[in-house]
Amino acid sequence: MDGIAGEGLLRELAPQVLGALVRRYGHFDTAEDAVQEALLAAATQWPEQGVPDDPRAWLITVAARRLTDLLRAEQARRRREDTVAARALPDDWLAPAADQPAGASDDTLILLFMCCHPSLTPDSQIALTLRAVGGLTTAEIARAFMVSEATMTRRITRAKQRVKDSGLPFRLPRAAERAERLGVVLHVLYLIFNEGYASTSGPDLHRAEPAAEAIRLARMVHRLLPGDAEVAGLLALMLLTDARSPARTGPDGALIPMAEQDRGRWNAAYIAEGVELVTGALSRGTPGPYQLQAAIAALHDEAPTAEETDWPQITALYELLMRISGNPMVALNHAVAVAMAHGPWAGLDRLERLRDDDRVSGDHRLHAVRAHLLEMAGDLAGARQAYEEAAGRAMSLPQQRYLHARAARLSAEPDVPQRDPDPTQPAP
Repeated sequence: MDGIAGEGLLRELAPQVLGALVRRYGHFDTAEDAVQEALLAAATQWPEQGVPDDPRAWLITVAARRLTDLLRAEQARRRREDTVAARALPDDWLAPAADQPAGASDDTLILLFMCCHPSLTPDSQIALTLRAVGGLTTAEIARAFMVSEATMTRRITRAKQRVKDSGLPFRLPRAAERAERLGVVLHVLYLIFNEGYASTSGPDLHRAEPAAEAIRLARMVHRLLPGDAEVAGLLALMLLTDARSPARTGPDGALIPMAEQDRGRWNAAYIAEGVELVTGALSRGTPGPYQLQAAIAALHDEAPTAEETDWPQITALYELLMRISGNPMVALNHAVAVAMAHGPWAGLDRLERLRDDDRVSGDHRLHAVRAHLLEMAGDLAGARQAYEEAAGRAMSLPQQRYLHARAARLSAEPDVPQRDPDPTQPAP
């Protein structure tokens, strides 16, 4: 089994297996422990023994055995061992996910809404879903929330216990409940996609598996709620953003800014689908944040060249987005758009307003944007310093290498200005 392919298969199957166990046994927290042990067994055994004919059924069987062991140990003290041990695994429960109807009966979709239970705080809903459905590690989730790994571990543990204590039935919520949880579900998928599209740490700029999983889950939610404009907007945003992935890195894995990318390598099918989705969504009334971001992404993707990008229109869309979002990354992207439409000093003036915002002041992206704009303005010494500052704060190795290279290039070729700053990726 190829390592990368195997990791993708296990990532896809993990929420399905967890959903099957929770549907059958309940005990969300214990079931997740059992699934993790089954995934570890698969990662150890499949490379040597080969992938089973039905990997999902294999994982469910192994996880169910481990769950039964865990429940026996716990319930022996309560004298219920016989009840747990007598439970069997029916054939239809082990059926591959592909043989099950799409939509309401998909365990992954049920699990997605279950993790967004109203008894949890919004942060806990997001963290638990990222862990149980998105397959992100606790460390990755902690970075997304800008908290320590220990803090995130406690948060996820408490969230699992709350779901267990709630006695929530394993089914899709009714329509009214679904509407209450949908905003969190969409935000979770957005975070999962961002972690895949622009990894916060590690040797790779892009991790295809989380991004693909987020798109897959967004498609499922869109099938469930085809008339929801924000669901369509989120799916469009993911497709239009991911369409650029093939051109974002060079043969050596180095980051290539959008302005320098070979647009012929962009995924034309994703762009066409995304444009169709966002066009339809925007026609349904007042646009929400995902629709606006998708519209911005569409303007980037449809521009034949970087020089032909409609920066005034993008600036206007960011201004609309800022009215409904307090996210500082939106303001950061707006500063880039202002700089491209009205000159670097106008953008730098916008950046000054963010320097005292604790949510973004320590983020490498603020310093990277400032470096680009200073370079455009001709302040090469200031730009070099800002690039080095950004590199020191970045956790992704490709981003670090790119930023150091920009600083080194300015030192070696001080007369070569930067043509076009790379807009930052959508912010969670």
